[in-house]
Amino acid sequence: MTHRDTGGSTDMSTEENNKRALPRSLEPFQRIMPGLMICITIALATTFIADHYGGPTLLYALLFGMTLHFLSEEGRCLAGVEFAAKKVLRLGVALLGGRITIEQVAELGIGPVLTVVCGVMLTIVLGAVLARLLGLDRDMGLLTGGSVAICGASAALALSAVMPRHATHERNTIMTVVGVTTLSTMAMVTYPLIVGVLGLSDTDAGIFLGGTIHDVAQVVGAGYMISEGTGDVSTFVKLLRVAMLVPAVMVFMFLFRRDRRDEDGGGKVPMLPGFLVAFVALVIVNSLGWIPPMVTEGFTDLSRWCLVTAIAALGIKTSFQKLAVVGWKPVILMVAETVFLLLLVLAFIYFDLASL
Repeated sequence: MTHRDTGGSTDMSTEENNKRALPRSLEPFQRIMPGLMICITIALATTFIADHYGGPTLLYALLFGMTLHFLSEEGRCLAGVEFAAKKVLRLGVALLGGRITIEQVAELGIGPVLTVVCGVMLTIVLGAVLARLLGLDRDMGLLTGGSVAICGASAALALSAVMPRHATHERNTIMTVVGVTTLSTMAMVTYPLIVGVLGLSDTDAGIFLGGTIHDVAQVVGAGYMISEGTGDVSTFVKLLRVAMLVPAVMVFMFLFRRDRRDEDGGGKVPMLPGFLVAFVALVIVNSLGWIPPMVTEGFTDLSRWCLVTAIAALGIKTSFQKLAVVGWKPVILMVAETVFLLLLVLAFIYFDLASL
């Protein structure tokens, strides 16, 4: 017994000496590494599964993370998980700007731009109204509306990053990511069938798919499933929706400015977050042609890795038990928003407003 106690105290003193030996500049890095490495490992595993067996990577990462929820209650991993859920997330959103150019948006003409702008605005407003009617909080309606209208899970994470962190904030984010990812996967399979039934042209089909499907990957898959022309148009329209993330985040920052100031103890809250400024800067630099295609591809891949790592962290911070409390109302909300956006875009196409 005495020998065991001595060995334990020796190990503790050795650990303390190792900590003292580290330079102060490396202490924060050491603090976040355990949790961050777990999130990165989940990202690697889920990306491998999605690449080799198909399926949505973000949803896999979310579910894998949720199975490790117990780590969010363990001090050693908590700092790294928080870092991935906030800092890594914002880096991933900022890098999305590297795949958009102003020229791509201009080439579409006024019709698709009008379709996208109206679709984004009206869907977000509808989300807020329906949330109130269903007895949900306004934050949930705005978050789901923005996610459905703009770019699915990526928009959910970006908009969530500038919303106040109340008791149900992370639960709302997780529910939104799960919902829009599932609906987007279903849309990728069913919307090309709608295109065939309606007999849409390649251009109209591209506007329809790019203007309605939530996530970029599913838009690309559905578009090129029909034809190369449809795939090109749907990708450009979808990137225009991604570009709407900038004004949407700015509006959310304004709406929640007072709540975030109270949350930060009355401190001054910047009107524009750093990751949004970086997003806009990358769009401008990419539009000027200063970013080589290889670097753009690298930014896109890094953005994807960051978002998968961040969603793994959010999964770790959320339990199945907490999600079960929410019920079916958020599901009804997201389905209603998705159907509304589908009908709205079809109406623009039917009345030739999307071809102006």
